Amino acid sequence: MREIKLILLDFDGTLVDTRRANALAYIATLGEVGITLTEQDYLTRYFGVRCMEFMHALGIDDDSEVRRLRQRKVELYPNYFDTVVLNKPLWDWCQMMRMMGAKVWIVSTGHIDNITNVMRYLNLFSGVDGIISGDDVTNPKPSPDAFLKAMEMEGVTPDETIIFEDSDVGIEAAQRSGAAYVRIKL
Repeated sequence: MREIKLILLDFDGTLVDTRRANALAYIATLGEVGITLTEQDYLTRYFGVRCMEFMHALGIDDDSEVRRLRQRKVELYPNYFDTVVLNKPLWDWCQMMRMMGAKVWIVSTGHIDNITNVMRYLNLFSGVDGIISGDDVTNPKPSPDAFLKAMEMEGVTPDETIIFEDSDVGIEAAQRSGAAYVRIKL
């Protein structure tokens, strides 16, 4: 039996249910520029899609406008934090594993400001050892690069790592990393 030395957690949809908060922040942001998006449409078609790809799918092709809208979404996002829900059983298990010596990292394609703002709101910083966001790697999921980077930084192998993910691209990245993984459904 192998020892788990590193736990890698996807953030949105795995450790924290942020679907509604993300949807509402994007709806408000896009509404400011005259684009109507329903919560259901966002959740079924765009949740988990990187911002640049999401905006391009909506017909926003000017990269400077995408960056401006992304920043505006980050600004509005905290207005909806009352809708975020921590995956408490997973969090509690991770904290028990930390007490036994394992390290816990957040590995997400999300924007670092979005991740840290939610972590601050839920008071999670003291329970993680590191964060890798979409801003920290060149190749996003389904590339395993973010997972492999965390393993390298902690000096562990895939055999000593377990990954928790919710999305198909995240599961593909986990498989490609060689680590054990668990699919989470919130």
